[in-house]
Amino acid sequence: MRFLDSHVHMVSRTTDDYQRMAAAGTVAIIEPSFWQGQPRTEVGSFKDYFNTLIGFERFRASQFGIKHYCTIGLNPKEANNERLAEGVMELLPLYICKEGVVGIGEIGFDDQTKLEEIYLRKQAALALEADLPIQIHTPHRDKKTGTIRTMDVLEDVGCDPFKVVIDHNNEETVKTVLDRGYWAAFTIYPHTKLGNERMVQIMREYGGERIIVDSAADWGISDALAVPKTAALMKEAGISMEDIQRVCYQNPLIAYGQSGQLKEHDWEEAKGVDPKELFEGNTLLRGGQDIAAAMASKVIT
Repeated sequence: MRFLDSHVHMVSRTTDDYQRMAAAGTVAIIEPSFWQGQPRTEVGSFKDYFNTLIGFERFRASQFGIKHYCTIGLNPKEANNERLAEGVMELLPLYICKEGVVGIGEIGFDDQTKLEEIYLRKQAALALEADLPIQIHTPHRDKKTGTIRTMDVLEDVGCDPFKVVIDHNNEETVKTVLDRGYWAAFTIYPHTKLGNERMVQIMREYGGERIIVDSAADWGISDALAVPKTAALMKEAGISMEDIQRVCYQNPLIAYGQSGQLKEHDWEEAKGVDPKELFEGNTLLRGGQDIAAAMASKVIT
């Protein structure tokens, strides 16, 4: 089985995670731009971060046969710094047209402030203008209210729900998200957010239509193998292979494929891994080309 993890923050993961993901069947990932644990204070730090997403991370993933894509946006937590937010908004048009950018995100609400709504509206309008999918972050506190408010804002801007992936859903939000025509994504996070056993129950109730399973693995206690592990648990629980493939691979491919940047033949027709390849003159291997070549061979086969 192949997997597409459509929400994973690899900039905060180790190269070993790429190796393990490839071995587990992950063929492609989408990395949303996000808050990095400490507020950024200068627009230039966003510029460097966006460059990392469209540059070095794509290379790092490619060294293990994984196609890397990303979404670009101003996260809601940092939308509350108006001076910074305005500067980031000036940057966004320069990046959303770059190769490998499959949407604007993750955007939405955190504390559900007035400024967060202003920049949600602005970025939704930008996505509409660029004809790109949107990846939504729903708030950790008062999630249901924030999720409904998000959909109200998006519809007021004129966004098509079928081009919007609303993430971090739970049992409280899934029905209204699906009923209003959006893609409902679920973060499989150990101990917090939504565990994979709860995801099995949601699948039993709602099936696989417009549902997406992702890991959202980041710098916290999280699991870059959450998607294949959840797929294995679903299989043990008697969920059909068709539905498992839909939520762990086909649905994110359809949702983000609307960008025109993500296509199945990107990895089906990809050349093999070259562990001696360089990125701007640099290698991941620290001189270990022979060892890495053997590792790459095992991953590919």
